[in-house]
Amino acid sequence: MNLELKRIIDQVSRDKGIEKDLLVGAIKDAIRSAAKKKHGPRLEIEVEYRDDTGEIEVFQYKAVVAEVKDPGQEISLEEGRKEDPECEVGDSLGFKMDAAAFGRIAAQSAKQVIMQRMKDAERDLVYEDYKDRKGDIMNGIVQRLDSEGIIVNLGRTEALLPPMEQVPREIYHKGERIRSYVLDVKRQTRGPQIILSRTHPQFLMALFNSEVPEISEGIVQILGVAREPGSRSKIAVSSRDSDVDPVGACVGMKGGRVQNIVQELRGEKIDIIPWHPDPAKFATNALAPAQVSRIILNKESQTMEVIVPDDQLSLAIGKRGQNVRLASRLVGWKIDVSSESKYSKSLKEGYLSLLSIPGVGEITASLLHEAGYSSAREVAETSWEELTQSTGLTEKKAATLIAAAREMAKKGGPEEAADQAEKPAGVQEG
Repeated sequence: MNLELKRIIDQVSRDKGIEKDLLVGAIKDAIRSAAKKKHGPRLEIEVEYRDDTGEIEVFQYKAVVAEVKDPGQEISLEEGRKEDPECEVGDSLGFKMDAAAFGRIAAQSAKQVIMQRMKDAERDLVYEDYKDRKGDIMNGIVQRLDSEGIIVNLGRTEALLPPMEQVPREIYHKGERIRSYVLDVKRQTRGPQIILSRTHPQFLMALFNSEVPEISEGIVQILGVAREPGSRSKIAVSSRDSDVDPVGACVGMKGGRVQNIVQELRGEKIDIIPWHPDPAKFATNALAPAQVSRIILNKESQTMEVIVPDDQLSLAIGKRGQNVRLASRLVGWKIDVSSESKYSKSLKEGYLSLLSIPGVGEITASLLHEAGYSSAREVAETSWEELTQSTGLTEKKAATLIAAAREMAKKGGPEEAADQAEKPAGVQEG
């Protein structure tokens, strides 16, 4: 029986990859727990395992006392000297116990402790094996579907693909192969420790990394991803080698590389965009296939107004605004798209608005317009310092125009009233 225990320990250690010391420690704890259940929690025992024979030895320790008050924990000096003639009061003597005498409850307790230790050890091994695989792509088989999500069998362990990490309208069945991105690896006591995702932008990047050698070799870089999982994505790429076309490398011969990724994502459209350090040029690339006529930037608020031909407006905006929304996310600027006709109308209205300011003729209106003032309201809201600096007008002329524009704003309604113009020292309205 002892050799049988040794064989089991050796086999479990080999098959499960668990260190023998861990299993032996679990068995010792189990027997210690079982003994205390039968003989009481105050029982002082020591459990030893002999690796050569597989024998387990259990020793109970009792304190040598002058007067015994607790026979379960104490032994008299007289009785003690029968075991050890040299013992004295205060010593502790060990007595070998029959490990098989703990009964059915003790055996069950031992089994439970061992099983728990094995589970804990397996979880620790899984964590150690997968903790550095965060960000990798893994293949698995759908094990089952439950309220927490899809349970995926990765071979040695199970992983979870939560509902929020699943692509809308993707359906998987038991036994089906699934490819996912390792989003997180957790150390926890129950449930899957590995969290997967098919919606994360990094999943798309990882797919390109595995499919395009130039990316994995560092020649082509992915500098941005904007994704609406299951529908459409935009990915910005750049090349460190002037001889390598980053878009062509990602597309592949006859579109083979990108098509493999599209198939993996079950038809998700992918736009591969050349990255550019200039936000305006980057936005022009990101809005493709729509053509762009003009871009007006506001660097302070990181917004841009993009003007496109009338027949390109719906293409630039995209279905339900998807194209401009993804482009905006990719570039990192707020993008507003307008048609040329609407922009021309706005320019005309703004120019007429400037002409309506008392004292402004065509030459001054053109000067204001070229300086970026598109309406009388914008003139009313500026300061004489800014107007002088941007247009080259004299301080007196600038202050006069602002005062006139603000007077117009007052007449337009109480809600448009503006403060009186700031006038520099020594400047009078003429």
